[in-house]
Amino acid sequence: MAVLALTVLWAGCDDDEDEDDGSQTDECVPDPSYMPDIDPANFSDGVINPLWPLTPGLQTVFEGGGERIEVVVTSDTRVVMGVTTVVVRDTVYEDGEVIEDTYDWFATDNDGNVWYFGEDTTEFEDGEPVSTAGSWEAGVDGAQPGIVMHANQPPVGEPYRQEYDVCEAEDMAEVVSLSESVTVPYGTFDGCLQTREFTPLDEEANEYKYYAAGVGLVLEVEVATGDRVELVGVTLP
Repeated sequence: MAVLALTVLWAGCDDDEDEDDGSQTDECVPDPSYMPDIDPANFSDGVINPLWPLTPGLQTVFEGGGERIEVVVTSDTRVVMGVTTVVVRDTVYEDGEVIEDTYDWFATDNDGNVWYFGEDTTEFEDGEPVSTAGSWEAGVDGAQPGIVMHANQPPVGEPYRQEYDVCEAEDMAEVVSLSESVTVPYGTFDGCLQTREFTPLDEEANEYKYYAAGVGLVLEVEVATGDRVELVGVTLP
């Protein structure tokens, strides 16, 4: 289903077999049709999207799958493609140790759409950094920003790009429902937006996410297994 939905939107990674030695190589071909028009004048730090609040000082904590995820909207900014973005830190812990630490860059345009401009991510093992795979920046090496939260949601089932660095970062999403009720340790929320997130880079990456107005993300559910990552705490600025 996901592959069919991506036919128009994704040029993607093609596996080409070398006729001489049978070796397998990846050819990453950017999608030339995806080129969002980014004008810094169309972005303002005074615009708020209630489903993806970027208020400095807001902290949310999630737990699930043996992990604890702490998300903090910092007061730091970073200029990407001429746009001043808000830096959000996302730290993942397992058994009390950091296993991933990420700085994401978001900005809200004047219509209320929240754009994702890239991330600086590091994975750790035994307290030592081991990988920065997945890091990308819009405007560098052909990477393009995507919309992580629309001001006015697209039609149900219509896929949209959340990020685009070909063969590196190609998360996509589609709206599933606009009126879900969700109960997590932090509380019960009605009228939630439900999306499905997926990527052509990993056929097994397929999850539902639920967003509540004024809070943002409250629940993630793996489609195949039903495993949950739930909101357990919120600290308001």
